[in-house]
Amino acid sequence: MRDIAVLLFLIFCIGGALYRPWFGVLALAVFSYLNPHAYAWGAVRGLPAFQILFLVVAISTLMTKDRQPLPKDWRIPIFFMLWFYFLITTTQAYFPAAAWTKFWFVCKIFLPLIFTLALINTREKLFYLIITIACSIGLVGVKGGIFAIVSGFSHRVYGPPATQFYENNAFAIAVLIAIPMLLLWLRETSDHRVRIGIYTAMPLMFASALSSWSRGAFLTMGVLGLLLIWHSKRKFLVVPLFIIGAFFAVDFLPQEWFGRMETLETYQEDASAMGRIRAWKDGWHHTLQHPFVGAGFEGWRWVTERDWHSAYVEMFAEHGFIAFGMWFSLIIGTLLNLTSLPKKVKGIEGMEWVHNYCYMLRLSLIAYCVGTLFLGLSYWDLLYHLIFIAVLVRQFALKELDEKISSGQVPGARCQRGKNDNPEQWSASKAPGHKAFIAINPEYH
Repeated sequence: MRDIAVLLFLIFCIGGALYRPWFGVLALAVFSYLNPHAYAWGAVRGLPAFQILFLVVAISTLMTKDRQPLPKDWRIPIFFMLWFYFLITTTQAYFPAAAWTKFWFVCKIFLPLIFTLALINTREKLFYLIITIACSIGLVGVKGGIFAIVSGFSHRVYGPPATQFYENNAFAIAVLIAIPMLLLWLRETSDHRVRIGIYTAMPLMFASALSSWSRGAFLTMGVLGLLLIWHSKRKFLVVPLFIIGAFFAVDFLPQEWFGRMETLETYQEDASAMGRIRAWKDGWHHTLQHPFVGAGFEGWRWVTERDWHSAYVEMFAEHGFIAFGMWFSLIIGTLLNLTSLPKKVKGIEGMEWVHNYCYMLRLSLIAYCVGTLFLGLSYWDLLYHLIFIAVLVRQFALKELDEKISSGQVPGARCQRGKNDNPEQWSASKAPGHKAFIAINPEYH
């Protein structure tokens, strides 16, 4: 019965992608993060569902007119340069066979992301993509949270089979990244049923992350919790809820869990922690000797005794400092953009959504940055999804702002012919919205 349900869902997704290609982007997200066919028991389990969907979406993208050119954003060329740089380092890798296998795996991660940029051409479609990703991860998080509570947190919770975050540590970080995305849905909806569902899901997702027994997830949870409290407009309600939640967690969590978390303070006595530190040191020293190409994909097998266990070390140790600079600039640049963009449209009626989107995406990206200090997830599709979603948020925000200025909805702004034969350019007086306009178009000040 389960096989039939999954097969029907796959057929539905294929039909939807053929009829509305952008729907295929949502379907790819579901099969990437939830991987529903992995829960089947029969022949459906072995189907290359993601690959089938990819081919369908690729054909639909070529045939449809409902697509947009790639956004004119600095992150797009940086992304492609980083991708090309991976090709260069792969040719110089210590283990060519393993490196090429990993390179093609990364290509399979990166290629579908281009469909996101091309087919998600409205804010409404972007919203559906965000909640699709959040729900795909959230469903497994809720399931894991229920299991954690029923079992008294005595067993570790794992992610969807055959995904990048099946492992308990990675799954916990993915769940924590998804929580701010659900909060965005909470802010953007007035449906009471949806709101009740989200309020119910979030504590279970936190419980799921706790039951991963991941020390990195525990630190990430602390940072995320503090940020949520700090920016909350209802601290009088949120703070007591966190205190009550922590109180019950102390009673439910087994003593072994606390023993594992205590190793954060006594890491010198923990063999696993010291092994990670040695791997980081080995990766750093090797990169100093090979700063341009690193060790290549899977280079830890040559350089040190175990996996890198850090996205940051993984990137510079495997590909050198140039690749690390490009990768890190994508993350930091996106965080800065998500911080500055709401200021540019502050006070403009109808653009409150920009603040909500940027705030929640920033929290998700910070959760990634903290969690991957101890996990090698630099090629994680969820990271690049967040970056490209931020690119689209910026594009839609600036487009909407231009439309508001053009229609006179921003007081004090007017359209006038430029000094040359270029299309109309904007000028604005010192009135509400002027600072936002100048911040985006300083050349017209």
